[in-house]
Amino acid sequence: MADTGQKVFGESVSVIEGDSITLNTDVTKISKDNDIEWKFGAENNVIAQIRNENKIATFDVPDGRFRDRLKLDRQTGSLTITNITTEHAGRYKVNINGVKLTSKTLFVAVYARLPVPVISSNSSQCSSSQQNCSLVCSVLNVSHVTLSWYKGNSVLSSISVSDLSISLSLPLEVEYQDKNTYSCALNNPISNQTQHLDISKLCHTCADSVQWCVSTEAVIRLVLSALVGVAIVIVLVYDVRSRGAEQD
Repeated sequence: MADTGQKVFGESVSVIEGDSITLNTDVTKISKDNDIEWKFGAENNVIAQIRNENKIATFDVPDGRFRDRLKLDRQTGSLTITNITTEHAGRYKVNINGVKLTSKTLFVAVYARLPVPVISSNSSQCSSSQQNCSLVCSVLNVSHVTLSWYKGNSVLSSISVSDLSISLSLPLEVEYQDKNTYSCALNNPISNQTQHLDISKLCHTCADSVQWCVSTEAVIRLVLSALVGVAIVIVLVYDVRSRGAEQD
């Protein structure tokens, strides 16, 4: 099960894409003498403000990324961004004017929602001398993540990607009769997705293949025998009816 949500580390905030996030002013209750102004990005675009005795206004930036997403708390001046996307990552600064000017800066990181890793068999054919089953765990179009194979709670291998959106794959070899618990996990700093390995479903020995073929062949023979039997019955019925018609 994925672990999603908002986590705050000092002046940095991390959140999963699609969630809502609230940037706090650390003010319990603003007074009528307080003016609050929120700015975004290196350009310091004003996106929200409270002025003149709690008159609230929110603003968009030129590219429209904040349209219908901003909510300002009248009591505390805290700013909420709904349905956040990676376009909303960056620096936010709030200025609070009153008896004295105070300000606070927060850096928001937005992580994409993680896909569930896919485990598949990399063994193309069976061999009587083959002792291991080759597997691969893969994910498509991810960034800022780590893909890892686990044996129980211990990491066997891992691969990471930073800012590039690419596909990752990680191989693993296990014995056919291995009874250990294996899993493949994809994680970023605030969430994870895990896929557990079922060796019996993905790894088949030669004996399993032969048994499956024998069972399949038996079923086919049974079906063919039934069809032949039905055909014989139809012929006999037709013959009896034909003889009866001739006698009449």
